[in-house]
Amino acid sequence: MTEPSDPLIPELARKLVATLGLDMAPESLDPAAPLIGAGLGIDSIDTLELVVMIDKDYGVKIDNRAAGVEAFASLQALAGFIRQRKPATTA
Repeated sequence: MTEPSDPLIPELARKLVATLGLDMAPESLDPAAPLIGAGLGIDSIDTLELVVMIDKDYGVKIDNRAAGVEAFASLQALAGFIRQRKPATTA
């Protein structure tokens, strides 16, 4: 399980607010609140933008509806999803 103190959560909150141009402070997002249908006004185009950002920034693909439902359940879920699927970096 992802801890609330996980540094990936505020990073994702900042990226979500910036990517979608939301008029809110990233720290005001509840890490446990659903990202889709939670009053943030995220629509299918916004979701696609997030999918592209996650692929580009973390190398993690969300390539089907089931993966999207799992990933966008909350910021905590998204952080866990990325950690589980992030490719190993080679030095």
